[in-house]
Amino acid sequence: MDMLKIESPFIRHEVDGDYIVSSEIAEGYEWVFNDKNVLAIEKLDGTNVSIIIEDGVVKSVWNRTERIPFINKGKAHIISGILESFQRGYFELADGQFFGELIGKKVNGNPYKIDGHLWIPFATYARNHLSYTSWGKYPKTFDGISAWFEKDLFSLFIRRRTQEIVPPEGIVFTHPDGRLAKLRRDMFSWYTEPRHKE
Repeated sequence: MDMLKIESPFIRHEVDGDYIVSSEIAEGYEWVFNDKNVLAIEKLDGTNVSIIIEDGVVKSVWNRTERIPFINKGKAHIISGILESFQRGYFELADGQFFGELIGKKVNGNPYKIDGHLWIPFATYARNHLSYTSWGKYPKTFDGISAWFEKDLFSLFIRRRTQEIVPPEGIVFTHPDGRLAKLRRDMFSWYTEPRHKE
């Protein structure tokens, strides 16, 4: 199963060919702003990869809906990223399907400047090390969140590695019941660099 598309909690409108968030809250996404159990986790700029574990063994690896064989040409960096994640102890996972973000030299221009590749599982490493304690220090309003994104939000992943202060790609809001929402910096009108294609 591919990871479901994660939507913005704010309604987006096309403005000069770009899809920009507005202050209108999307129907069904009030929980992002009202529930104190919501975590704001850094959205890494990588590619989505999932693993399926059965009886404590990784049975298959998937890049979206493409199954990745263990021995392959052209996608070996995905397998090496998963193995690196295992070596670092990020595999505290039970049986089931687990999603994560693969980052590294062959992914999206390697914005994290890492050697090799690394798979960051959402259920363990991202939740435990990439959650923002600053979520909620600004008012949970459109203007407050926009100001947080523009002025104070920095990549926790990069900060943990190099102490550099660099903006993240965005945030994934997670609820304990499994609901997800996302905001990227490039969804705001003040953003001036090239935007994601929708």
